[in-house]
Amino acid sequence: MMTPTQLCKCLGDDTRLSLICLLHGQGEVCVCDLVDSLQAPQSTISRHLAQLRQCELVVARRQGTWMHYQLNPALPQWAAEVIATLVIPAREDLNITLPNTACCG
Repeated sequence: MMTPTQLCKCLGDDTRLSLICLLHGQGEVCVCDLVDSLQAPQSTISRHLAQLRQCELVVARRQGTWMHYQLNPALPQWAAEVIATLVIPAREDLNITLPNTACCG
């Protein structure tokens, strides 16, 4: 079970916080859209997504060669509330643009 300390550690990195902000309210998002939105190498995004999966903040599904990510629907209520509270100010602070289905539709 996730603890508040673990949640803070997972979200304490700008890239991981940006990924959570991009996934919040979007349902499933392809890794290609996350790479496009953050203008970062795919290997960097995948490494941070793996850490978010390890923290159980996101879940993934493979479709062909692409991985699709979403916030873990089984997040504890308190964790979901913390994320929802952080999303708007973090999007503004980090200047995040939401994904727009860049390559795999």
